[in-house]
Parts: sequence; structure tokens; C-alpha cells
Amino acid sequence: MIALPVLAVQSGHSGIVHPRTRPELSDIALFGFAAVGVWLVRRALRKRFAKSKPAAKD
Repeated sequence: MIALPVLAVQSGHSGIVHPRTRPELSDIALFGFAAVGVWLVRRALRKRFAKSKPAAKD
């Protein structure tokens, strides 16, 4: 319990808050990967359900 304040001081954060002026590169990359993932899943589902249409009965 005595070492906890010492670990908190050495955590690597300076304590200075910087305002966000633009998205970080990691935010843009995450958005890009999510968009590609959604596109791939939608394409796979379209292919899957296009093949499994029942035959029309006359």
C-alpha cells in the first residue's frame, strides 16, 4: 500500500492535459479498418444469400 503513490507518479503521464485539435493517426486507422471490415462482411453476406434463393415454382 505504501508503494502505490510511488507507482502512480512513475506511470509515464506528465499530468499536463493537451487539447485535441485533430484526430490522431490511430483514430483514422481504426475508422479505416472498421469501414473495410463492414464492407467485407456485407459483400460476403450478399454472396451467401444470393446463392441460396429458392427456385420459383410454376
